[in-house]
Amino acid sequence: MASDKVLTLTKDSFKADVLNANEPTLVDFWAPWCSPCRMIAPVVDEIAVEYTGKIKVGKVNVDENREVAIEFGVMSIPTLIVFKGGQAVDRIVGFKSKNDLKALLDKHL
Repeated sequence: MASDKVLTLTKDSFKADVLNANEPTLVDFWAPWCSPCRMIAPVVDEIAVEYTGKIKVGKVNVDENREVAIEFGVMSIPTLIVFKGGQAVDRIVGFKSKNDLKALLDKHL
């Protein structure tokens, strides 16, 4: 991960960092072997920097944290889910443009 603004989330940190967060949180469910995941990673990093102070951004490696992916119904990666107030409120699946991600997030600010 290029940006220090992106949290590395695990099954142990997910509740505190995402479900109990005061601000909306974008979570990128990914895996290192996934080409579309690697393609969207720089976009997620840019979003994390641009939205500092408005949202939190984190990534869950589905190979290392399968339980979290199963809990939130992640069937394909990349899946990006917006959490707000401890609930999953929106999601997109597959590679999307930066504008698509911004539109998704702006609905929840």
